[in-house]
Amino acid sequence: MKNSYDTGRLNLPFVGIATFAKKPYVADWATLDADVAVLGAPFDFGTQYRPGARFGPRAVREASTLFSFGHAGAYDHEDDTTYLGEDVRIVDMGDADIVHTDTETSHANIETGVRAALDAGALPVVIGGDHSVNIPCINAYDGSRHGALHVLQIDAHLDFVDERHGVRNGHGNCMRRAADQPFVTGITQVGIRNVSSTTREGYEDARKMGTDILSVRQQRALGAVETIARIPAGAKLYITIDIDAFCPSIAPGTGTPSHGGFLYYEVLEMLQEAAHRHEIIGIDLVEVAPDYDPTGSTAVLSAQLLLNLLGFVFHHRSND
Repeated sequence: MKNSYDTGRLNLPFVGIATFAKKPYVADWATLDADVAVLGAPFDFGTQYRPGARFGPRAVREASTLFSFGHAGAYDHEDDTTYLGEDVRIVDMGDADIVHTDTETSHANIETGVRAALDAGALPVVIGGDHSVNIPCINAYDGSRHGALHVLQIDAHLDFVDERHGVRNGHGNCMRRAADQPFVTGITQVGIRNVSSTTREGYEDARKMGTDILSVRQQRALGAVETIARIPAGAKLYITIDIDAFCPSIAPGTGTPSHGGFLYYEVLEMLQEAAHRHEIIGIDLVEVAPDYDPTGSTAVLSAQLLLNLLGFVFHHRSND
């Protein structure tokens, strides 16, 4: 007997409400019951140059409807695997409430959403917003409840400024704030290149605090397998992806583009290897700014990357 996906509405990508991958929306976070909980964090007050990432969650959600696979999942002939079948329960939590000009309250609301996902036993997936939203995301992982974690950052910029003119929680501070947490045992920073927002002293501080920094060219020389092998074995992994890690030729829709970035498969292969080697306990993808994305390619790239990463995570969970 055919299932309802075959016999019910066609439900094409441009039909209906644009939740992430057209998955169910759960407004009451106390009732979350899912394997993955997607939270929008439409906050961009931490930017130093071009704003607009507050509209990133909407753009990525809309783009993700292109990949709304229904009950059948997505078959990958290269891997001979069907990813994200109906056994993987994904829900959309909607957005954290953002209070304009109030970073502290907005970040606290994002942290509340991530904690709700963790309390429900779901994998939090946060769509930004600027990279400062990573700060409340990491803060939600209380070491006494969730244990130690390692951060894999894929990004053009080091984001390791401690304080500049009193600013400690902007998008250039996020990895320094992560390193400040006692339960963050290390950070692997991949894609860092060219003119950066962090001074030489920031790089020195980062290395002193246990980070491993690789440029795009250094990562390419190593390859995906050897890059991920640098992460300590057995570490629980939080993955943060700044879309400006990619070359702006394929991802122009961001506030701080940096040429010389990654192409799609370079990042995808690192993520697949990370999901194979490590338990992935949290994900965020940030800095998509659709006003600079005239073809929508950046949003599509972001949605495709997230869905493939989730496919890898749950494929390896079911086979471990």
